[in-house]
Amino acid sequence: MPTTSSWIKRQAGILLPVSSLPSKYGMGSMGKAAREWVDFLAAAHQRCWQVLPMGPTGFGNSPYQSFSAFAGDPLYIDLELLAEDDLIGEKALKRTEWGTDPSRVDYDVVRQGREPLLRKAFGNFKKHKALSRFRKENAAWVEDYALFMALKSVHDGKPWSMWEEGVRLCKPAAMKKARADYAKEIDYHVFTQYLFFQQWEKLKKYANKRDISIIGDMPIYVSGDSADVWANPGQFQLDEDNVPTQVAGCPPDAFSADGQLWGNPIYRWDQMKEDGYTWWIACIKAKLSMFDVLRIDHFRGFESYWSVPYGDETARGGKWVKGPGNSFIQAINQAVPGAPIIAEDLGYLTPAVKALLKRSGYPGMKVLHFAFTSWEDSSYLPHNYGHHCVVYTGTHDNDTTLGWIRHAPAEDLEMAQDYLGFTDEKIGLWAFIRAALTSVGDLAIIPMQDYLELGSEARMNTPSTVSPMNWSWRMEKGAANKKLAKKIARLTDICGRSKTEEKNANQGKSGKKAKRKKSE
Repeated sequence: MPTTSSWIKRQAGILLPVSSLPSKYGMGSMGKAAREWVDFLAAAHQRCWQVLPMGPTGFGNSPYQSFSAFAGDPLYIDLELLAEDDLIGEKALKRTEWGTDPSRVDYDVVRQGREPLLRKAFGNFKKHKALSRFRKENAAWVEDYALFMALKSVHDGKPWSMWEEGVRLCKPAAMKKARADYAKEIDYHVFTQYLFFQQWEKLKKYANKRDISIIGDMPIYVSGDSADVWANPGQFQLDEDNVPTQVAGCPPDAFSADGQLWGNPIYRWDQMKEDGYTWWIACIKAKLSMFDVLRIDHFRGFESYWSVPYGDETARGGKWVKGPGNSFIQAINQAVPGAPIIAEDLGYLTPAVKALLKRSGYPGMKVLHFAFTSWEDSSYLPHNYGHHCVVYTGTHDNDTTLGWIRHAPAEDLEMAQDYLGFTDEKIGLWAFIRAALTSVGDLAIIPMQDYLELGSEARMNTPSTVSPMNWSWRMEKGAANKKLAKKIARLTDICGRSKTEEKNANQGKSGKKAKRKKSE
């Protein structure tokens, strides 16, 4: 039986990664600017804040390639809050280099600046009972993660596949020795996770008190260079030396002649089914304790996935393989009844994928940038929506809407102009936003770049590329101002997506009931 998805109702939200918040310290974090952002959302009559995955990242800085499916990235720890707790000095913050462009995150500079400050905080930390309690409560993942990161540090950041055999294959004697030799380094990485989750919990409580729900994001796959694969090799398609045999990707299509080679190791779904999908259930429960709603990326991979032989240079040589299907969905829904999950069901959807989505009960996604193809009556066109979906102008992988209008194929742009009724590009941008908000879809999410009327320079990611521009866009201080909040609130109210409109509707229903009782 599908879930009821009772959490989803007619409302609106904004997509803005935490990293994109303004900050004096190189990138967004979980401090004052995050609370000011929540205040802006409330003033704009928004009900949801959608973020990107928040796990620790390495090469390429992609939040979809994390060192852990459970851990948080220490880069998000707010340094001013540490200074308030006397863990670091304010002078040290001012002496540190944080980058020169307020519209971009320079990840290398930010990492170099934060690492010594976090280690200083570790040396000054005194709340050992609270840390021990956190460590005990999260022992199922934090011990493996902390040891993994300690070993990674010892090996100069090299992937675990390049470590010596004992620790690479997690042999008991080598692991025991590593835990003893690197105990202090392990403690440090546990400490950073304690700080991350302590600050996040406070920020989430602040948001929830303002009636703002936070939508998190969970990649379907984990990075090959992660604590998850290293510590749980039996859950993945690896050979006897723990080298992947198959990796994930997408087949060739109209947008990419070679397909997309993601390179993530693929799950051993047979093994996972046998143990009741315990790893997945633990991960989803962890994410739902962190977020109010969870978006799961690449939902179609649960029905069937593109499997590419390890070592191939492109995804061309892959093939479709059946995924876990309904047994997986049933296991999740039984473990987390009524789970507030959004299914990222973009791309080519077969009848089998559509059937699985329907059985799951999860709302899928509608993206307006995909709607205007002159050769078909696209399911992404608003007149084809049902209520049970989440509507976006674009996602983190799309250009901004203004960028789309400027660079779309002529035929697609002409169709969008005829459908939405615009010629001027700025008018067109707001026509896209209105189309999402006025649609019948229960939830509408607009990327903040669209509300700020930004072009391609503010694009968050270009898929299948590795570039310092990816994942680096930042919102400049003062951009989320009262004037813009008022404009968004007005449009949200008109479209019946604000808390005010919901309250008025409920009052109207109560009034009608009272009248009926009186007449009776």
